[in-house]
Amino acid sequence: MFAFVESIRMALSAIWGNKLRAGLTTLGIVIGILAVTLMGTLISGLDRSFEKSMSFLGKDVLYIAKHEWFGDQEWWEVRNRPDLKAEYVEKIKSQSKYVKAAAPVAMRTADISRGKETAVGINMLGTTAEFLQTAFLNIDDGRFFTEGEDRSGARVIVIGYDVANLLFENENPIGQKVKMGHYVFRVIGVAEKQGKFLGMFNIDNRALIPFGTYQRLFSRRGWMRLDVKVDPEHIEEAKDDITAILRRLRGLHPGEKNDFAINQQDAFRQQYQTMKLAIGGTGIFITVLSLVVGGIGIMNIMFVSVKERTREIGVRKAIGATPGSIMQQFLLEALFICLFGGFVGVTLALGGSFMIDKYIFPSTMPITLAIISLVISSIVGILAGLAPSYKAARLDPIEALRYE
Repeated sequence: MFAFVESIRMALSAIWGNKLRAGLTTLGIVIGILAVTLMGTLISGLDRSFEKSMSFLGKDVLYIAKHEWFGDQEWWEVRNRPDLKAEYVEKIKSQSKYVKAAAPVAMRTADISRGKETAVGINMLGTTAEFLQTAFLNIDDGRFFTEGEDRSGARVIVIGYDVANLLFENENPIGQKVKMGHYVFRVIGVAEKQGKFLGMFNIDNRALIPFGTYQRLFSRRGWMRLDVKVDPEHIEEAKDDITAILRRLRGLHPGEKNDFAINQQDAFRQQYQTMKLAIGGTGIFITVLSLVVGGIGIMNIMFVSVKERTREIGVRKAIGATPGSIMQQFLLEALFICLFGGFVGVTLALGGSFMIDKYIFPSTMPITLAIISLVISSIVGILAGLAPSYKAARLDPIEALRYE
């Protein structure tokens, strides 16, 4: 035990005696550990942000539109597809046993004003009361519109959290009037704060009006999709069922391609996995390259250290030091240099994770990742120190004492 403690003391003393050289030697290790920890932090944050965004879509909700969310279709082909019709909703609900709820969703951008305040570029949706069953939407204050208000074309509106804060700062918006274009609407509800979808699209920057109202006032503008909630146990069967219904409704012959798309969150998951693999692959490549370069650098410095301390090794062997104790000392020296680089890398990554969490998306560096990073740096240190420490242990004491 005493010999091991003495080896640690001598290794630390040798490192402290060459602080600048040891510090510069660890740069490759620092970069490698920083890359792997930041990559892990980034992916951890992306995973959480992605899962939160996917909850907005719903695993059991199908989104029927003119175009696929992701694909290689020619734009002119998609553009020439006939528009979807609101009456498809009732046909789908009555003809498919897998459909639980369905709602048409017409969309356009609009400016909403109240007095001197104007919310610009708001995503305005026209839909039915059944939309609440197909969407991840909670009403924070007030209520959603009813089927009666939809049928009568009532000018009522549910606004998003950010719209409410902009137009009604420190006021209760329920019952207040807002203006959209030339039309006045009464606010009946405020949606709960939801944040951004995939960190890009602000879901709180929207407003919803009854579909009947939308048709009367904005029928020739915007575009439409159909949101269909299906039995979660039979999603694929529901897709096949709805596809067959839509093909009949649109008069497509057996040999013709679909002129519509049925999208679901799996499309985003596939794209996300591809992106995550690209980020992970890049991070791993940088990490491996940096650790290899860092390990080679440490190995070279250790060979230099062995050469510089050849006479010291000879003296130690002459007074009884074993080859094992000599090898242990130099291995510990390489290990401590790498561990120092690992600690610096993890510390820098911790600071980087705080910046990511504050300015990009919620993210924290997993403790297990920090531990794994330090283990990796330790392994690199041991591997880098093997050859130099073995050379030191094999030195002939007589030849070493003669070395100048």
